[in-house]
Amino acid sequence: MTSWSDKLRDDKPHQVKPVPVNIAGMKKGQVMLVPSARIVDAFIRRLPKGRLLETRELRARLARRYRAEVTCPITMGFILRSLAEAAWEARQAGAAEAVITPVWRVLEDDSLTLKKLPRPAVAFFKARRAAEARD
Repeated sequence: MTSWSDKLRDDKPHQVKPVPVNIAGMKKGQVMLVPSARIVDAFIRRLPKGRLLETRELRARLARRYRAEVTCPITMGFILRSLAEAAWEARQAGAAEAVITPVWRVLEDDSLTLKKLPRPAVAFFKARRAAEARD
């Protein structure tokens, strides 16, 4: 069985291309970033402690960084789920918080991603986000 961490090691590069059809709030022809897990992971890891973003803002910032108008929300959803699951796997394996991707900085309490995770993971991510919001 492939671990979530293994899934993140995919070497598939990001793409910048036109949106082929109207979908997920994007308009046909807009320049779209289809992110890779690596660029999303790197972006989140660079967020300083206490700097929380909404997923919408994460997508907007990545789009600007890669000279696109939008970031694919569907791909972003898959990537955030993989990052969250991998972070939880690492936490369960005893990894120090400092080496785990701080995905809680971009997962709002009502995030669709959180709804797909095990309850202990959700509680951990929500607690970390709340603690950093207070700092």
